Amino acid sequence: MHRPIALGWLRSFEAVARHLNFSAAAEELHLTQPAISRQIKGLEEDVGAALFARGTRHVALTAAGQQLLRAVAPSLQRLDATVRQIRMAQGRNQIQLTTFASFGSLWLMPRLPDFERLHPELDIRITATDALVPEGDPELDVALRHCLPERAPPGALRLFGEVLAPVIGRGLAQAVAAGQAPPLRVPADLSAHTLIEMDDSHAHSVDLSWPSWLAEKGLEHLAPRRWLSMNFTHQQVQLALAGQGVALARLPMIHEVLARGELVEPFGPAGRHWARTAYWLVPLAGMGARPRPEVRWFCDWVVAQAERTRCAIRDEPEADTLAHCD
Repeated sequence: MHRPIALGWLRSFEAVARHLNFSAAAEELHLTQPAISRQIKGLEEDVGAALFARGTRHVALTAAGQQLLRAVAPSLQRLDATVRQIRMAQGRNQIQLTTFASFGSLWLMPRLPDFERLHPELDIRITATDALVPEGDPELDVALRHCLPERAPPGALRLFGEVLAPVIGRGLAQAVAAGQAPPLRVPADLSAHTLIEMDDSHAHSVDLSWPSWLAEKGLEHLAPRRWLSMNFTHQQVQLALAGQGVALARLPMIHEVLARGELVEPFGPAGRHWARTAYWLVPLAGMGARPRPEVRWFCDWVVAQAERTRCAIRDEPEADTLAHCD
């Protein structure tokens, strides 16, 4: 029987095959993980073969999955390129940028309506990847990245530094204050709480982890009530908001949530820890050449937004910018 395959299923398949991770694919496509799983199941039923071998902690392509990926990946690339050409031909300029999933979710996307209000004539395309300088997409204009200074690509502009802070949701903070949950007056009190940890394989992520923070406080051997590990920073934040434990959050990405009182720093500013990593804006298209006007507008807007973040977190490495902060 000849019947068409849903394009959305193929996009989900290609994303899972590229990441070998259902959660990462869901983040990239702005879908839930159950939705991605349902689409893959539907595609497997339609194709009549298993496309992924699912293990307890890993996902791998089957032979059928590899065969389908060889057909799907270049087809989607050609389709996307054609759509971009049509849009350009219709007179709508486009900014194409890449960032990592949590930064996009927590920092960039909440601010994008401001840029869209200033430039409603522009289309924006965002892709999620951790590669410092992505390969294979020459049309990308800008990358927003997080890395150690010595790893920053040539031409990268430092936006702001990294500072970590233990945070809890408003509900848990109220329970602690009312004596309905164990106290959180000093770091040693963490032993009675769940610590929400980031499960990240990047080398610099060691400095962003609970063990590093605890060692700085002289608590190398502290054993919490339990550990709860997640892949992405924004998942940690969501768990903290839900009252599931104490997250070691990245302040540049959550300072507005703190200002609204939805998250609380139980140890206050004394619990903050500056890391060596920083956030960067990296120009990609035509590096060394003058960028298109719309790309300059976007970069200038990002820099202005970054200055507000620097002021909010009191970015000490950029002390000369603090004179502009209220």
